[in-house]
Amino acid sequence: MGVNAYRSGHHPPAQEIIEACDSLGMFVMDETRILSSSKVYIEQFKQMILRDRNHPSVMIWSIGNEEKKVQNNEKGRKIAETMIRVQRQVDPSRLCTYGGNNGNQYEGINEIIDVRGFNYMNMNSNQEYTNIDEYREKYPHQPLWGSEEASTMCTRGEYFVDSHRQYMSDYDKEENKQRFWNARAEEWWSFYDAREWLAGGFIWTGFDYRGEPSPYRWPNISSNFGVMDICGFPKNNFFYYQAWWTDKDVLHIYPHWNWPHKLGENINVWCQTNCEEVELFLNGKSLGTKKVKKNSHLEWDVPFTPGTLEARGVKNGKILTKKIETTGPATQIVITPDRNTIHADGSDVSIINITVADDEGREVAIADNFIAFNAEGPGKIIGVGNGDPRSHEPEKLKGENTTVVYLMENVR
Repeated sequence: MGVNAYRSGHHPPAQEIIEACDSLGMFVMDETRILSSSKVYIEQFKQMILRDRNHPSVMIWSIGNEEKKVQNNEKGRKIAETMIRVQRQVDPSRLCTYGGNNGNQYEGINEIIDVRGFNYMNMNSNQEYTNIDEYREKYPHQPLWGSEEASTMCTRGEYFVDSHRQYMSDYDKEENKQRFWNARAEEWWSFYDAREWLAGGFIWTGFDYRGEPSPYRWPNISSNFGVMDICGFPKNNFFYYQAWWTDKDVLHIYPHWNWPHKLGENINVWCQTNCEEVELFLNGKSLGTKKVKKNSHLEWDVPFTPGTLEARGVKNGKILTKKIETTGPATQIVITPDRNTIHADGSDVSIINITVADDEGREVAIADNFIAFNAEGPGKIIGVGNGDPRSHEPEKLKGENTTVVYLMENVR
């Protein structure tokens, strides 16, 4: 989607990740687990730097994240001074940063750190106040970036905030800002892109993850923060970033077009694109053309009628098209492996996507079937998943080779 940097929050990255970033040309913020000047943690910090300092992907060291009890006082500053001194002894070639959720605070860690990291442009709580423009005016000498931004809460494929079912919506709307630090994808990126003195920002997070099921609790068991779900399937914000962070031709419309109980009711249709303009059609009838504003999206309210919703965009004189259709009932399972062959060496792995489709092979976005898996022959099923943040189906095998998962649009 156009990302060019990875933050290993909040722990040293696995060696394989560093090597992958070297290969991909990704920058890395290499972060230690805890801010501490104790002998044990200083040694861990030193070993991390010694291990990773010869990797070209590593661009900066992070000495910690959100140490609320000490980050604003002299104790925190002294701990940071010790860690920075060690870092410069072991690797004088790089700078260091810190992930601070402490608003416009300067005294403490922020006054000695090389690159000031802001954790959230919307930290307007009773404890902290963030105004990055004001901070820049007071401390113009200090490089700034977003060490942690967004925390946008979206559930892939869901289009209403449903507290009963514990799902957020997959729109980038104000209703998804359930906490004072949240920011919509379009909101935070438009802010950062308009300020050339901000070096960029790290999204919290690339993927959903187990734990922190904000804004819900049990039986919700995964976060909703990811730009992709826990299986790596993209949510709609993925295409927002792709539109403005890459040179790819992007024309993505949503939601799905299966709304049997909403005949004639308005459906909010969004388009993420880097085209110059887009015209929307329903069953061949134009619903109007709209110009695309930089770092924004397009919307239409469309009365639901079964059929085909089509977007036609213009980019540099080229016509792009994207269609979504009302599907028939689910009748088949489509299996798509990521490769045609794998090595029988006991370690090679293939990721296989499972899609429920209608008679014409079209994905049925509202399918919610249970699917049982079984592997025959020398291969093994080593894990399954569906991206549903409240799914309790096991991700490991129940028996020798069989497991059951709940399907939500797609599954792996």
